[in-house]
Amino acid sequence: MIKEIPIAIVAMVISLSGCAKDYSLAPPADSEKVTVTVKLPKELKTETMWVMYRSATCKRISYGASGQRTERDGHNSVYKEFERQGQSDIYQVELPKDGGGACQWHLANVTFGVAYADPARFGENVIPGGGGGVVVILDHNNSPRGGADFKIDGDLTIQKNYYPWVSEAFLGGYKKHISLLGEGHLYLKYQALQAQKIYFEPILHTDFMLHSTEPKEKKEGNYIAFTFPDGSVWADGRLDSKFQKLQAIRLAAENKE
Repeated sequence: MIKEIPIAIVAMVISLSGCAKDYSLAPPADSEKVTVTVKLPKELKTETMWVMYRSATCKRISYGASGQRTERDGHNSVYKEFERQGQSDIYQVELPKDGGGACQWHLANVTFGVAYADPARFGENVIPGGGGGVVVILDHNNSPRGGADFKIDGDLTIQKNYYPWVSEAFLGGYKKHISLLGEGHLYLKYQALQAQKIYFEPILHTDFMLHSTEPKEKKEGNYIAFTFPDGSVWADGRLDSKFQKLQAIRLAAENKE
């Protein structure tokens, strides 16, 4: 786990117009704040948040193979841990929108998410997998993970369903992962230019697990076998409808109750 780096972190000094500048963040005390809140299911943990600030004042300069000069906005990263609010299931991070300093940094995007707190509950040597990630873009630039899939006015509230997904792989050595399968792939990506509050509530359906097994031999006609909680199996190359299938199984089960 990456330890929290103070907000006054000094970024790498880059040459700009032949001079060395102070690239540190120095948020003013009266900076407007963005509060990120996660309502955490007991089986999960919050992951370290990656916070990116950008600057149009301090450019990053690069040169191509032909010597052409390219200027881009500078960027400065900070890593923050969520803080639990008392004994509740609420975890928060508060971020200044104005990063201050000589570079006049501004908050550009945040990347955070959740993962299983105890992968070993799914077996020995189980590796945490992906899923459960969120990217929120707070300016007009793409994030390090690309552009937004959704654009939101005002504050952002995210409530999404997730399912445990245990996957086993054999080619190149045995590996077993526990991931979170949700509506997106690995990350849900939003642009929320006016957001002051970002709220994320992952709804984990622990009783509806997906299990997948990769073939032990690579040859034509061998596909990953997906076993669903109702006992049905897909082993025909279908990859994109797993979430919708799990949703249908859960809703059918709930309607019978």
